[in-house]
Amino acid sequence: MQTLKQLMNLKGRTALITGGAGHLGFVTAATLAEMGSKIILLDVNKDLCVQKIRELQRKYHIKAFPCVVDLAKEQDVRGVSDIVKKYFGSLDILVNCAALVGTSHLKGWAVPFKQQNLDTWRLALEINLTSIFLLVQSCRNLLLQSKHSSIINISSIYGMVGPDLSLYEDTGLGNPAAYAASKGGLLQLTRWLATSLAPQTRVNAISLGGVFRNHKQPFLARYKNRTPLKRMAQEEDLKGAVAYLASDLSNYVTGHNLVVDGGWTAW
Repeated sequence: MQTLKQLMNLKGRTALITGGAGHLGFVTAATLAEMGSKIILLDVNKDLCVQKIRELQRKYHIKAFPCVVDLAKEQDVRGVSDIVKKYFGSLDILVNCAALVGTSHLKGWAVPFKQQNLDTWRLALEINLTSIFLLVQSCRNLLLQSKHSSIINISSIYGMVGPDLSLYEDTGLGNPAAYAASKGGLLQLTRWLATSLAPQTRVNAISLGGVFRNHKQPFLARYKNRTPLKRMAQEEDLKGAVAYLASDLSNYVTGHNLVVDGGWTAW
């Protein structure tokens, strides 16, 4: 019987994290690096990606490589497996963290439903859902060659339940239909892939609650009051779930949605 330490050991394995230079992506990468994995950070922001790679190398003394890709471009996504093969030769863990969550120049996003536009809807589905379908297709053969392959899709409570729009009143924040639809679709894609890629590759999801990003009142108070654990999530709250699903700790777990939401969906 293996010890917990042995089951958690990722030494010799390679992990690819999309959105790896972002908040959740980098926490995920640091978690897997701490467990011994080699890291490929995929992100559209080249400078930030290189900076985060250096941080990982300096702190964890592991092999790491930046992969600059725009997930909205099909050919770029389809070419990722060749990049992984060139620099590491293998792939054991794929974590899909990247997602369109809105930017200052994006129109028709955090606005009332009647103002949400089709271009933004399509872009959200392209990045949050279609790119994951393409990336798994691209990396499938590499994952099948691994004896410990695991795919983790980062979803959201809003892929599970409808929004409480009263949280957003008079805050300037919003809850776009495209985000919810793409995250709900990702949960079903997770189940489909789990059965289709079994038994060689395990596929699971993590549905995260709202993550604190210096949110202001009254939204923050409303969110806390709506959550049994009375706080928003922190990036660190993702670490245990990632460590579990990426490693042999979860050897007999596939097609599962691990909800990390402080109890939000338990009401």
